[in-house]
Amino acid sequence: QLVESGGGSVHAGGSLRLSCAASGLTFSSFVMGWFRLARGTEYEFVAAISWTGGTTDYSDHVKGRFTVSRDNAKNMVYLQMNNLNAEDTALYYCTAGQRLWSRRRDDYPYWGQGTQVTISS
Repeated sequence: QLVESGGGSVHAGGSLRLSCAASGLTFSSFVMGWFRLARGTEYEFVAAISWTGGTTDYSDHVKGRFTVSRDNAKNMVYLQMNNLNAEDTALYYCTAGQRLWSRRRDDYPYWGQGTQVTISS
């Protein structure tokens, strides 16, 4: 089970930190990813982090503004989001998979329920 938290509404330029608590899986065996779904669009890959946290991947839309991290001792993964803009408004999902470097939704079989992020100008 993956449970996201930390979403909310902020003004453009602001920051949010999303958290994801994992249970029922061997957390350190999974690549953890973040996807988002904006209204009227398709699921978009945001970021991913390898099993030990030594490797990360970001979409071009968030690179330099977002940082993904994980704490295997706590079964937690985080997404620090800075300098947010209106295009970041979406439902953000925490996901788990076992294929490194994948940005394909199908390679992440485990999904949380999502947490809403809304950016106002």
